[in-house]
Amino acid sequence: METSSLVIAVDAMGGDYAPDSVIAGVKLAEQQHPDIRFLIYGDEPKVRPFIEKYRLDEGRYDFIHTPDYVASDEKPSVAVRSGRKSSLWLAIESVKKGTASAVVSSGNTGALMAFSKLILGTMPGIHRPAIVTILPTRKSECVVLDLGANAECTARNLVEFAIMGEAYCRAVLKREKPTIGLLNIGSEDIKGRDEIRQAAQILKTSPLADEFKGFVESDDIATGAVDVFVTDGFTGNIALKAIEGTARLMASLLKDVAARSLLSKLGFLLALPSLKQLKKRMDPGRYNGAMLVGLKGISIKSHGGADAFGFANALNVAVDTVRHDLVGGIAKQLDGLKFLEEETEK
Repeated sequence: METSSLVIAVDAMGGDYAPDSVIAGVKLAEQQHPDIRFLIYGDEPKVRPFIEKYRLDEGRYDFIHTPDYVASDEKPSVAVRSGRKSSLWLAIESVKKGTASAVVSSGNTGALMAFSKLILGTMPGIHRPAIVTILPTRKSECVVLDLGANAECTARNLVEFAIMGEAYCRAVLKREKPTIGLLNIGSEDIKGRDEIRQAAQILKTSPLADEFKGFVESDDIATGAVDVFVTDGFTGNIALKAIEGTARLMASLLKDVAARSLLSKLGFLLALPSLKQLKKRMDPGRYNGAMLVGLKGISIKSHGGADAFGFANALNVAVDTVRHDLVGGIAKQLDGLKFLEEETEK
């Protein structure tokens, strides 16, 4: 394999439709990025038929046979003990060894986080990495984290997420001074759990005080009320899936309305160019691919139900994060953690 190429490690066994959707996604990415190569990890008897089906360029990938893989319902603690020869573990390990620049998996989120943290390690001062992604808003786009890595969080964890989300937003969306909000059940200071209110108090007296806009609610994501939405992984994952479900519902309702009468069909045809643009903007697959931010290497989580288009977009995220050196850029922004260490010592 040519070491000068940008190399992406792929867990071919992770996801609801793996390995079919994974290999199909690799094929799409192969066409979009003629200068990148792939390390594909998986059970050869299961994966090879799809490599042949989609006719991957033999000069663009190396295949590593790994009969073991992590099941989608396997507990992370069990996976850590038994999954060190799995496709997921070895794909992440290739980033640690420097044979790949990033890893992408649609597999078990808890295992991906646990393996990535163990193998790649966290940045100085970060206790828990978070899953971060970009979502469309009425204004433009926003950053949301955590999306499922940490079901329960302390006030310090939430402040760490705010710092990392702000740094990510600067690097990816090029916002000079991103605004930050804590996702809550109301905007009033008395609302929410203790850890959310404590995190708000810390941020109000932090170097991010000017950027922190207080509590925001879930419907504020659609309006783009702030640039960075911060929450625990339990709430964030529910919010993300509600947004994805709403997008699919709207598409389904539009089809139903268009089919009701000849006049509806005619109106639908006239509006088709605009509706195609709307569909493209709302397609969850377009925003698939979430970075595990706070690690010393690049690990990308693809949605478990991603199709080929969605998985290819996750690979695109991996390529972009490598080329923009997001790990290095975020690390430079983490000087803001110094105030948090002082706050913790009080």
